[in-house]
Amino acid sequence: MAGFEHIGHGRQNWSPRHCIPRHRHDRAYAAVVLSGTYEECGSRGRFRVGPGDVLLHDAFDAHLDRFHNRGAQILNLVLATTVAADFSVGRVADPDTIARVAECDPIEAGVRLCAQLCEADGVLQDWPDLLAADLLREPDCRLELWARHHGLAAETISRGFGKVFGVTPASFRVEVRARRALALITGSDQPLACIAAAAGFADQAHMSRAMRALTGSPPSGWRRSNSFKTGHPRCP
Repeated sequence: MAGFEHIGHGRQNWSPRHCIPRHRHDRAYAAVVLSGTYEECGSRGRFRVGPGDVLLHDAFDAHLDRFHNRGAQILNLVLATTVAADFSVGRVADPDTIARVAECDPIEAGVRLCAQLCEADGVLQDWPDLLAADLLREPDCRLELWARHHGLAAETISRGFGKVFGVTPASFRVEVRARRALALITGSDQPLACIAAAAGFADQAHMSRAMRALTGSPPSGWRRSNSFKTGHPRCP
């Protein structure tokens, strides 16, 4: 079963050059950078952030964090849903006011966060970032062909990607497919076998293993927790 790090409202102070190993949270949340800088490598790619930047996380996103020479202070705000599904990094003009409001009323702080939030540019740095972006866009891309196209050996992309993201490209791809499957399971009434095929899994059993690893529960558990049921519809 998947293990999760507990996330709650509040400030966190991280020391210079500290590294948090790859971990996963079971709730959506926003990380508002109040001071310092750090790098996050996770389910949505790699981002370097500083004061005023906001990292948005869906439930079951995974990431590792590397803090720079000054360390960082971060305000975490748990979200009922993802604030903005179409981007991963935003900015707010007045993070200190949001932090002061959060001390008394985290819900109101979330409202103010949404009111200020605008998209920030995410800049791809090198080939591991490009590979992550390509896997997020098209998880069926063949890694050996990708490596050849970029003049790299397959072993190089496996080691290099793992060094940056804390997980192999193949495992990263499985997680992308599992999150796609979760969205389809909770948002449609398609049969699970159809969803497995649509998400790129070899079969339903493969999807079930990936879903357990991602969320701690099998696909059927997520289907039972929603109004949608597996039923009579046929795969197109």
